[in-house]
Amino acid sequence: MKITKVETLCLSRPHEPEHRWFTSNFRTTKADCAIVVIHTDDGLQGIGEGCAYGDPPQIREKVEWLSHELVGRSPLDPAVAPHPNGHSRAYDAAVSGLDAALWDIRGKAEGKPVSELLVDRPLERVRLYASSGCRYDWGERPEQLIDEALEYIEDGFTAYKFRLGSEWTWDDVTVGRFIALLEKLVEAVDGRMDLILEGNQRFTESDALEIAQAIDRMGFFWFEEPIPAAQIDGYARLNAAVELPISGGEALTTGEQFVPYLEQKAYSIVQADAGLCGITEGLRIGRAAHHMGAVLIPHNWHNGLMTMANAHLVAALPNPRILELCMIQGPLQWDILKEKPVIRDSFLELPDRPGLGVDLADDLEQRFPYIEGSYGVTVEK
Repeated sequence: MKITKVETLCLSRPHEPEHRWFTSNFRTTKADCAIVVIHTDDGLQGIGEGCAYGDPPQIREKVEWLSHELVGRSPLDPAVAPHPNGHSRAYDAAVSGLDAALWDIRGKAEGKPVSELLVDRPLERVRLYASSGCRYDWGERPEQLIDEALEYIEDGFTAYKFRLGSEWTWDDVTVGRFIALLEKLVEAVDGRMDLILEGNQRFTESDALEIAQAIDRMGFFWFEEPIPAAQIDGYARLNAAVELPISGGEALTTGEQFVPYLEQKAYSIVQADAGLCGITEGLRIGRAAHHMGAVLIPHNWHNGLMTMANAHLVAALPNPRILELCMIQGPLQWDILKEKPVIRDSFLELPDRPGLGVDLADDLEQRFPYIEGSYGVTVEK
């Protein structure tokens, strides 16, 4: 079997005004997707999604450049897969789409799900957490955060991650006011849901410590990226100061990049994303983290094909926990697939089919033509 062609589908769908999500001073306008398709001479086709933060046209350019090393070679040869370099997001997203597509072909060739190629006895289903908290405005009704949590409980989710709401300086929001809102959230949830706070690297170390101590007392699941990622010593101090796990690393794409964080115990949870590091490197990072006393819980934003790659990765980890599911991507998320996988009682059930277990829907480029430009805008007040 030989690779004959590699292509990238660049897709978009505009958000209706009422469905545009926001955090801090950033407002979204559309959803994007970059899908890599590998064709072979015996008819097998592999599909994978690269993280669209890299900008789909840029991902396509990198895939085209990398494809010159792939065409004519066997997709079953592990050496054919390119590796992330940790320097270019678009390059690493392209590598990740290719890596997932190659695993998809290998699974189809062997008649096995990707997770069974990665490990002998993978999980058959993966727990999901609802990821959003990107629609509450401190100047209007911040309690929308609580409404959203209760909606996800009704939908069957048992864990929820949320962000910090609109830009705090616009409405003189303080750490104390934020903690008071979290106390109301915890009271409303009443033990029915694990809570996760995403800091988006927006806090100083002192403010992060105050919040970490507060949500530690409240029993939160973990605290994600509270301070700028480069402050490894600060992460190590925070992680040592509370029982609550501190997480980070969603933008890191190689095992080597995680080494100083793991050596200094800066992260209890690493968040490498198969849409940016690939399944191959993701498993390597997960095993290294496990060896050093941490756990991999992947970052997983955007669309359903990337969710499937991350789900197969989680199912094969030495200490599998849970996977992020974006709740605000809109119809593009699952409409790129012919069939949405079964999600029941907060678990994604891995399809009993070879490869990633899903197929692309028809006429995607006609249904979701790419919209040029950024997927969001910065708002100033």
